[in-house]
Order: sequence, then C-alpha cells, then structure tokens
Amino acid sequence: MSTPVLVIGEALVDIVGTAGKFRNGNGKPKAIPGGFAANVAVGLARMGVPTELVARFGTDPYGDLLGAHLFGNGVQLAPGTVDPGVRTSTATATLDADGVASYKFDMTWDPPALSLTRGCPAIHTGSIAMMLEPGATAIRDFLKTVADQPVTVTLDPNARPAITPDPVPAWAAVRELAALSDLVKLSDEDCAFFRPGVSLDDIAAELLTAERTQCVVITRGGSGALGVGRGLRVEVPAPPIEVVDTVGAGDSLMAALITGLLTRGLLGGRRLAGMTAEELREVVDYAVKAAAITCTRHGADPPTVAEHTEKWGS
Repeated sequence: MSTPVLVIGEALVDIVGTAGKFRNGNGKPKAIPGGFAANVAVGLARMGVPTELVARFGTDPYGDLLGAHLFGNGVQLAPGTVDPGVRTSTATATLDADGVASYKFDMTWDPPALSLTRGCPAIHTGSIAMMLEPGATAIRDFLKTVADQPVTVTLDPNARPAITPDPVPAWAAVRELAALSDLVKLSDEDCAFFRPGVSLDDIAAELLTAERTQCVVITRGGSGALGVGRGLRVEVPAPPIEVVDTVGAGDSLMAALITGLLTRGLLGGRRLAGMTAEELREVVDYAVKAAAITCTRHGADPPTVAEHTEKWGS
C-alpha cells in the first residue's frame, strides 16, 4: 500500500442543535464527529487516498464516537492520537438561515510526537491546530525539520475569531506557516478576517512572495474558487445546487484538492512548480464539485470518489 498522506490537527465532536433537522428524537442537540483535520482525513480516505491522522482525543463517549467514525472510514490513527488521559474536544455549531455554521470551541491541542514516514507524499495542516498552543509550536517546528524533505506541504488556515480574535498576529502566524507550505487554501471569509479590505488577488500575491509557496486557492462560496500560481490564474465556477448547509464543505474541498494533485503526480517534493494552468483548473474544479456535494447533505459528509464520479462524471 502507498505511504499515507499525513494530516495533522484537531479531531473533535460538533454539537449541532440550532436547526431541528440536526436534533435527536428527544429534541436534544446532536453530536457529530468532526474537526478540520478529521474531516479532511475522512474526505481523503473516501477518495481512496491512504491517510494517517495525527490528532488527540480521549476514550470518553465523544472519543469513542470519533474513533468509530475514523476507523469506519479507513483513516489510520498515528500513535498517541487516542489518549485515555485527555478529554475529547467539542465545538458547538450554530447554523444561520442559510445553513452557514459558526462555532464555539471547548478544546485543547497538544499533539503526540510528529514524525515523517519515508515516502509520504504530502502533509496537511491548518485551522485551530496552527494557532492554539502548545500544538501550534509543535507543528511549526515539525514543518521546519522536514523543509528539505521530498514532501508537499498544504495549509488551510481557517480563520477562527473565537480562538484568535486579533487578525494581525493571526495573519502573521499564517504567513509564517505559509512560507513553509507549497499550497495554501483559504476562503473569501478567511481573507476578509485576516486581511480586511485587501483583494483576493493581492492576498494570493502576498502569499506567493514566499520562496516555497507555489499555489494559492481561494474559495468563494457559491461563486466557485480562484486558483493562483506563479504565472497562473484560473477561476472555476460552482455548480448550481440546493444548499442544505456548509458544514465541512471547505474540508471536503481541501481533501479533493489533495486527491486531484496526487492523481496527477503533483505531490512529493516541489512538483507544484511544474503545474500547468489546465492542471490547476482541473484540480480546483474537481475540488469545488466535491464541496458542492457536501453542501447538499447534512453536516461534514464528504463524498466518495464513486459519488463524485456519479454526480459529475469525473
């Protein structure tokens, strides 16, 4: 079997109860396995990509729920991810009238030891894991130690004002990790928080000033996504869908981005430097369509590769 993609970050349980469709039969909020890293790992596994998750959760009922979800989807767990001595983190999700979620977090982030397996094609991290100490420092130090290794690093910062309310130091942290990454993915909402008043193209250009960074993908909700590389720029529309909610859509898109790059032989080392505009367009289009499927379903429910093919034909 191929060496797994390494995903580092939070695995937690979403407590969702604002909308009646998410409540249990007794009217209480529903507990749903989630967390940015867990969602991306599941999305990759469902796409047929071998995946190892480095997270930290307990053996309490929420941890058991998470473990069953991850194992059931074929995600490998790194040693130390399941720890009887910790309490599983949670995020209470509130949905607005359009199904867009906001979160209140109750979590700690202290990952197990990070290491790189020979032949690993990609490392993915971001979100709260890159901001919350002591794990944020552990990730930053780890990426510095593998900077000369033949592995592609992808980053999804995911603005979380509840964790980092001041955008200035938050953006500084993003820039530091982005400089250690080959691809950075943000949403237009992330950009509005981190760099208010700055255009999406200017934010992409700013990130591409780092020597290592080769590609920036910025999602725009129902307007699709923008992909920018060195001398490359593509805009991909979103397909028309009926949105149920947007929970986990960005994570599904990220998993599909990594999958699309892997299937085109663009992961490992500095291969993104050779990506063509057509390859970038194809990868972003594939990812946008994966996110669209997730938006038609309740919660963070990324598609399988078969579902993607059945829906979109590729």
